Amino acid sequence: MGFTIGGIREMRSGSRRRGRTTECTAVAEYTGLWGWDVVPGAVPAARASGGRCSCDEPDCASPGAHPLAFSPEVSAGATLDDVTKAWSEVPGAAVLLPVGRGFDIIDVAEPAGSRALVRLERMGLPLGPVLVTPTGRAHFFVAPGAAAELPELLYRMGWDDADLDLHGLGPGAYVLAPPSEVTGLGPVRWLRPPSLDTAEPPPARLLLGTLAYICHRLA
Repeated sequence: MGFTIGGIREMRSGSRRRGRTTECTAVAEYTGLWGWDVVPGAVPAARASGGRCSCDEPDCASPGAHPLAFSPEVSAGATLDDVTKAWSEVPGAAVLLPVGRGFDIIDVAEPAGSRALVRLERMGLPLGPVLVTPTGRAHFFVAPGAAAELPELLYRMGWDDADLDLHGLGPGAYVLAPPSEVTGLGPVRWLRPPSLDTAEPPPARLLLGTLAYICHRLA
């Protein structure tokens, strides 16, 4: 069973093999080292290209941010051999991480996320991984349940009435992970990669005050 990127482009066989090797290695690290489930996903296109999704559904509700209907997820603990076998069925698929299992996400604009990260590091607060997307968003990994708790936390901190570009992503959402890319815009990258120090996401309350303050300052 193959997968084509909706006619976006045709890849050379050598490049495809190299790309698949990179994807498999990254996915095996996510499943084997960090204990995350991974889902082969549709590929997002740049808004300049109409924002179309590789599933070729004209009314796709989540372009490039949903699993492939015909491909099962790769579970946490999967080995490199397991991953290679699974990804051989879906060459070119995006690497998606399901949110709401090992982590939730606090989503902010990249400029706010970059400034907040510097401040949080100086404060010595525990931090989880942080992703940056080529569409200009920063995704802070926080403990599961954060998305549901976010309105109450913002209320307690006095930020509930502020117009903040800050959102929580929880169960049912997916985030695009390296080495995937948005066609025409570039790759997703780690602003703070997972490691032994960052793979365990912190409670959202430890980061939220700083993130809200920076978002407010840059609004």
